[in-house]
Amino acid sequence: MPKSQSKEDLIGSKEQLRGDRKSFVLPPDYVLSPTEKKFLLLAERGDCASVQRLLEEHKGQPDVLNIDCTDPLNRSALITAIENENMDLIQLLLKSGIKVKDALLHAIKEEYVEAVELLLEWEEKIHVVGDPYSWEAVESSASTFTPDITPLTLAAHMNNYEILKILLDRGATLPMPHDVRCGCDECITSNTQDSLRHSHSRINAYKALSSPSLIALSSRDPLLTAFELSWELRRLSTMESEFRNEYNEMRNTVQTFATSLLDHVRTSYELEIMLNHNPKGDPWEPGERLTLERLKLAIKYKQKAFVAHPNVQQLLAAIWYDGLPGFRRKSMVGQMIEVGKLGAMFAMYGSMYMLNPDSKMGQLMKKPFIKFVCHSSSYAFFLTLLALASQRAEFLALEWIDTDWTKSILEEMTRKERGSIPGPIECGIILYIISLIWREAHSLYSDGLIEYAADLWNIVDFITNVFYMVWISLRFSSWYIVQREYNEGLDPWKPREDWDKFDPHLVSEGAFAAAMIFSFLKLVHIFSVNPHLGPLQISLGRMIIDIIKFFFIYTLVLCAFGCGLNQLLWYYADLESKKCYHDNSDVADFEQEEKACSTWRRFANIFETSQSLFWAGFGLVDLTAFDLTGIKSFTRFWGLLLFGSYSVINIIVLLNMLIAMMSNSYQIISERSDMEWKFARSSLWISYFEDGDTVPAPFNLFPSLKNIKRMIGIEKPKQTSGSMIFKSREKATTRHDIVMRLLVRRYVTAEQRKSEEFGITEDDVMEIRQDISSMRFEMIDIFKQNGYKTPKKEHDSNVAQGKKGRVMERRLLKDFQIGLVEGLIQDAISSSEKGPKDVFSKIAKAIGRRTSQGSKKKDWNAMVRQKSVVRDPIGSTAEGAERRHRQSVRRYILDHQKDSLMSMDTDRLVEYNPLLAEIAPAARVAYAKFKIPKIKQEYEENTIGQDEVFENAPSVDIVDETKKSSIARPRPKSTKQAPIAGALPYPMTVADKVPAESKSIKPADESQQLAKTTQKTNTTELKDSAPAPVASDAVEALPETLKKEQEQNKFEPGTSKEPAKSIDGKSQTSGSSGKSPKDAKEKHGEEGSKKKDTDCAKDADKAADTSTSKDTDKSKGADQTDKSKDTEKSKSTDEAEVKDKGSKHLKPESPKRSASPKKAGGKSKVTGEILTGWL
Repeated sequence: MPKSQSKEDLIGSKEQLRGDRKSFVLPPDYVLSPTEKKFLLLAERGDCASVQRLLEEHKGQPDVLNIDCTDPLNRSALITAIENENMDLIQLLLKSGIKVKDALLHAIKEEYVEAVELLLEWEEKIHVVGDPYSWEAVESSASTFTPDITPLTLAAHMNNYEILKILLDRGATLPMPHDVRCGCDECITSNTQDSLRHSHSRINAYKALSSPSLIALSSRDPLLTAFELSWELRRLSTMESEFRNEYNEMRNTVQTFATSLLDHVRTSYELEIMLNHNPKGDPWEPGERLTLERLKLAIKYKQKAFVAHPNVQQLLAAIWYDGLPGFRRKSMVGQMIEVGKLGAMFAMYGSMYMLNPDSKMGQLMKKPFIKFVCHSSSYAFFLTLLALASQRAEFLALEWIDTDWTKSILEEMTRKERGSIPGPIECGIILYIISLIWREAHSLYSDGLIEYAADLWNIVDFITNVFYMVWISLRFSSWYIVQREYNEGLDPWKPREDWDKFDPHLVSEGAFAAAMIFSFLKLVHIFSVNPHLGPLQISLGRMIIDIIKFFFIYTLVLCAFGCGLNQLLWYYADLESKKCYHDNSDVADFEQEEKACSTWRRFANIFETSQSLFWAGFGLVDLTAFDLTGIKSFTRFWGLLLFGSYSVINIIVLLNMLIAMMSNSYQIISERSDMEWKFARSSLWISYFEDGDTVPAPFNLFPSLKNIKRMIGIEKPKQTSGSMIFKSREKATTRHDIVMRLLVRRYVTAEQRKSEEFGITEDDVMEIRQDISSMRFEMIDIFKQNGYKTPKKEHDSNVAQGKKGRVMERRLLKDFQIGLVEGLIQDAISSSEKGPKDVFSKIAKAIGRRTSQGSKKKDWNAMVRQKSVVRDPIGSTAEGAERRHRQSVRRYILDHQKDSLMSMDTDRLVEYNPLLAEIAPAARVAYAKFKIPKIKQEYEENTIGQDEVFENAPSVDIVDETKKSSIARPRPKSTKQAPIAGALPYPMTVADKVPAESKSIKPADESQQLAKTTQKTNTTELKDSAPAPVASDAVEALPETLKKEQEQNKFEPGTSKEPAKSIDGKSQTSGSSGKSPKDAKEKHGEEGSKKKDTDCAKDADKAADTSTSKDTDKSKGADQTDKSKDTEKSKSTDEAEVKDKGSKHLKPESPKRSASPKKAGGKSKVTGEILTGWL
C-alpha cells in the first residue's frame, strides 16, 4: 500500500460505513389488486390456460396486473410454479416476461432439476456482461437468501449431485473462503461493516465445501480433501467458538463421507492402493511392504471413524499377526504359551538380528507382533530391575546368606550408604535408561518436535527420563561430595538421620521413586492392544482430563481458604511450636508435649495450612486442631466457620461435581469406546509396522552387523534413479486415481439408490393434487372452447386444494401482510467484487496451505490477488460444449492416428514445431511416430479405470458396473432423468450414445447400423454426450484451425449443403464466401477469432470449400457402385473395431468420426495440428 494512501481510503470512513446501515429501510407494504389476487390463485392451482388468458387480457396494464407481484410470503407466481413443479406454467411465465429474481435459487432449493436447467439457459440468455445476475440484483430486504449464496453454493448445501454436475459442467466456480486471520482489504471492510455477516459467509462457504457430492465431483483425491478439510474445520471450531456446533457438524459430514468410501472397497488390492498412496514420497508398488502413508495421515488428522472401519482393521490385523500362522485360531491358553515362549527368547532374537539380520530368527524379528512381544518383554525385565532396586535386593541377598563374610560386607555397605556407587542392579537400570533415552531422541529427530509432542505418551516418557537423569546426576553429585569430604580429612559417612534434609542422595531417591511410578504406569499404554483392558484405558484417560479441569477450581478454593486461616491462626501456631521445642531447642519433645508437637504445623505457614485443608477433604483433620494455646473464643469460632465453609464448598460441592463429571465422561466414552479403542490400538500397531527400532533396549545401543557393513562401505543402500522414481510415481498415481474413481462411482450410485428408497411423502401428495388441479382446469378450458356448459365459479372450488393451499388463498384474499426481516445489508455482492475465487478442484491444495509464523508482516492483498481467478457463478452452455468438443477432438485424433502418420508432411511438422527444423526430415517423421502412440498410451491409462474392478492380483479386469445409465432425482417428480454417464465425470460408451431404436437390431447387423448412425451421432454429440469436467492440458492447446476443421466434418444428413456444427452448438453453412456473418461471433456476443489466427482460419475455409464442393457433386452425381463400396468398407472397418474393442469388455469410448478432408497432393492437415497441440 502506498504511503500516501491511508486505511480509510481503502475501506472507507466510519461515516460511510454507517451510511450503508442508514440506507437500509423496510420497503412499503404492497396491496394486491383483485386481478393480481386472482392471478396468484390461478398460479397456485396450476391453471395455465386461465393464467395465459388473464395475462393476455391485461397485457400492457401494469397498474391492473403486475406479473411480478408477490403473495404475503414474498413468493411470485414463478416461485409458486417452481414449488408446485409445474413446468408448463414456468415456461408460460418466462415467455410472458416475468422477472426471474432468485427463482433459480428456489429451484435448486426445491431440487427441481428440470426447472434449474431451464432457468440456467434463461439466465444465460438475458444476462448482460458486467451487470449482476438476477438473484444478485434482488434487494437484500426482499431476498430469501443471503447475498453470499450462489447457485453452486446452494446446490452444495442441498448435496444434490445432479444439479452440482450441471453447474460444474457449465464451468461454474465457487468462491474460496479467506483464511480466518486474513488481513486483506476485503476482509477488513466486510468485518468492519458487519462481523456477523462476515462469519456467516465463511460458514456458508465451508458448508458448501464440505458437501460430499461436491468433493466427489471435483476432487481428484477425495480422501486427502476430506482429511484436510476436516482438520481445517476443527481449527475453525476452536478459533470461532461461537459457531463450534456448526463447524463440528460440517466436520462430521466430511468424516462420514471419507468413511463411506471404505464401504465400497471390494478387494484387498483396492484397499492397499487406497491406504498406501503417497503422492510426494516414495511410490508403493503391489507386492512390496505396506507403508500405509494415507492411514498414517488419517491418524494424524484424528479421523477416528475412518481408522476404526472394519475394512481397515482387518488389513491391520492381517499385517499385525504376520509371521504367526494360526495364532488367532488358538485358544487363550495356547496364545499365552506362544507369547511366553517369544518373550522368554527376546534376548536371543535381538542378538541374532544384530549378528545376522538375514537369518530366519532375524527376519522374524521384523514381524510386527514378534517385535512388539520382544519390546514388551524387554520393558518387563526393566520393570523387574526397578522392583528389585526398590526392595534393596543386594542387602536382602546378603542377609539371606547369613555368613560372617556377608555380614561384614553388609555392615560396611550400610555404613557407607551415603555417596555409594551404584550396585549391579542399579548399573543395569542405568544401562536401560540410556538405551531408552537414545530411542526417544531418535524418535524426536525422525518425527519432529510437533508430532512428538502431539502424543501424550511421549510427554510421559519425557518426564520419566527427566526424573531418571536427575537421579543419576544427583547420585554422582553425592559421590563427589563424599569423596571431597573424605580427602579433606572429614568423616563423610554418617547415619541417615544425621544427613542434611536436602542431601543430594535423599533428593535423588525422591526423583528415582517418581520415575519408578511413571515407568510402571507406562504398562497402561501396552494394555491398549487387549480388547478387554483397552476400552478401560481409554475411559481412564478421558477421566484424567476431567480431573485436571477440576483441580484448577479446587486449587483456587484451597489457596483462598489457606491464606485466610493462616492469617487468622499463625500466632497461636507459633506458640504451640515454642511449647514443643522449648524455645531454643532443636529437638521436639514428643514425650511431654505430644499434642503441641502434632498441631503446631497445621497452621504454621500458608503451605502447611493448605496441606491441612487438603487432607481435611479425606477426614484426616479434626476440630481439635483448632484448640491452640492462647486462642480466644471469637478467633476459634471464626476459624471453625471458615473451615466449615471450606468443607461445604470443596468437599460437598466440588468433589460431587467431580464425580458427576467423571460419570458423564465415562458414559460418553463408553458409547464409542470401541471406536476410540480401535483408534488407539491402530496408532500403537502402526508404530511397530515401520522400519527401524527393530531390536529392543538395551540392544539398540550397540551397532548391528548391517550398520557396521554400511559404515565401512561393504554394503551400500540401494539407490534408484530419478527417472525410475518419476515413472513409478506416475504409475502409482494412475492406479490410485482409477481406484478413487471407482469408489466415487459406487458411492454416488449407492446414494442415488438410497434417495429412491422412500415411501410416499407429503411432496408426492401435493404433486398429485397439483396435477389433478391442472388437469381439471385444462378439461374445463377444453369444454368451454368446444361449447360445453361449464361452472361459472370453477376457480373458487377447493377440490384439489389441501390445507396449505386453503391457507394461502385465505391470506391472499384477506390482504395478509408480514414484516420483513431487519439486519441485512444491501449490495453485499457488487459487480466489481474482488477476492480469492478458485475452482473447488483445488480445494485440497488451498486448504493445505498454512500461514507461516514469520516475523515479517504479510501482504494479504498480494496473496489475495495471486490466488484470485475470474468468477462465474453459473458458467455457460458454451463452456460445457467446449469441454465435450475437446474430448471428441482428442478421441478423433487418437482413433485416426494411422491415417495421419501415412500422410505426414515434414515441412508442416517444422511449421507447427520449429524445434524440428534442426533435424533431418526422416528424424522428424520418426519423432512424430514415436510421440503419438505414447500420447495414446497415456490417454488409455488415464481412462482405463472408468469401468474397472480390481482383483487381488495387480492385473485388472474390466467390468461394466452400471447397467443403466441413469441418475434418479431425490424425488421421482418427472420421468426425465439425467443419465449416469452424464452425471459422472466420465465419457459415455458407444452403446449409450446409440439411439433407442438402434439398440434392438440383430448382432449381425450391429456394425452396419453403427456405421449408419455414427454420422448422425456426431451431429448431436454436443447435446447427448456426457460432458467431461476434467480436460487435458494437451487438448486445450489445440489451435483454432483444428477445431474448425473438426466442425466442418460434422455433416447433417439429408441436406444438400453440409452445415458444420460449431462449438457452441450453432450451425454453419459453407458457401462461396466460407462463413456467414452470423458466425462471426459466439453465442454470448463475444467477438470472433483473433487476428493472429487469421491465416489458420483461411486455410480451414479453403479446406471447407473444397470439401463442400466435392461432397455436393458426389451427392448429385455419384453412382451406386461407389456408395456400396464405401458402405462395405465402413462396415468392415466398424466390424474390426468392434472386434478389437470386444477384448476390453465395456470400456467407455466415443464414436468414430468421418475422415478429415484431404488437401491437394494427398497431405492431411491433421498431422500438423496434432504436433502443434501435443508435441
